[in-house]
Amino acid sequence: MTTFTMDPDWLPFHPSPSKPSFRLPEHSVDAHCHVFGPGAVFPYAPARKYTPCDAPKEKLWALRDLLGFERNVIVQATCHGQDNRALCDAIADSGGRAKGVASVSATICDSELAVLHESGVLGARFNFVRRLVDARPDHEYEALAERLARLGWHVVIYFEAEDLPDRFEFFADLPVTLVVDHLGRPDVSKDVDGPEFGLFLRLLRENENMWCKVTCPERLTRSGPPDYTDVVPFARRVVEEFPDRVLWGTDWPHPNMKSHMPDDGLLVDYIPRIAPTPDLQQKLLVDNPLRLYWPEENF
Repeated sequence: MTTFTMDPDWLPFHPSPSKPSFRLPEHSVDAHCHVFGPGAVFPYAPARKYTPCDAPKEKLWALRDLLGFERNVIVQATCHGQDNRALCDAIADSGGRAKGVASVSATICDSELAVLHESGVLGARFNFVRRLVDARPDHEYEALAERLARLGWHVVIYFEAEDLPDRFEFFADLPVTLVVDHLGRPDVSKDVDGPEFGLFLRLLRENENMWCKVTCPERLTRSGPPDYTDVVPFARRVVEEFPDRVLWGTDWPHPNMKSHMPDDGLLVDYIPRIAPTPDLQQKLLVDNPLRLYWPEENF
């Protein structure tokens, strides 16, 4: 049995998150979360950039029930590389209450994609954050995006705001539905009406195939918890301008956090600050994720 020791500066997930005050709408979906291992069962990738603490599916289900979510969208973690077994195992254990976003190589065969599809995977993540993954040629992403589009999948793109000017046309030309992680990681110390975030808003305005996760204030904040006040204007701008193309998730177990470990109950209480009306909350937490991940169901 392989054993793993988590990185010495790794912050484990909150041991006892609070019960949120905000009551989620019925059928709410945590549309961005992860499972890690356990490493003894699903080993971490040899080429990983970090070694986390185990965060198995049982812990995720307990958090789901505590917070009041009905469903989860589990995103493949980079510590597992392109070995999606932990992800697929969690989906299988969920009783239909979870779907997945996998990590796949450009050389994956159609039969392997079909197995992932049957397992409940409906998307793949393209990670462009250099501190987390090694760079891959653009033509690999383009060819893979075409194949995934034929399956009806979407692609989640993760990048830093500083890289968007060089990547703008590349993202706009990808022939598939795209979901941007974490607001495109803006520098929230800058003006929400400034040119940097303005470029990101332009990307969404000009490309109706692009969605956005208004997630991870704990990653973006400079002012800090529990209110994450400096992130609110950025997330609220996106929610209000693109109400039919936004998603929200906890990002549990919050990989690679260095400043603090958020209380997931307080993260849920943050939602009404960025989606202040019942209609916006319904779209963000229910209508949009169900349309993207459970299109076969009629609510």
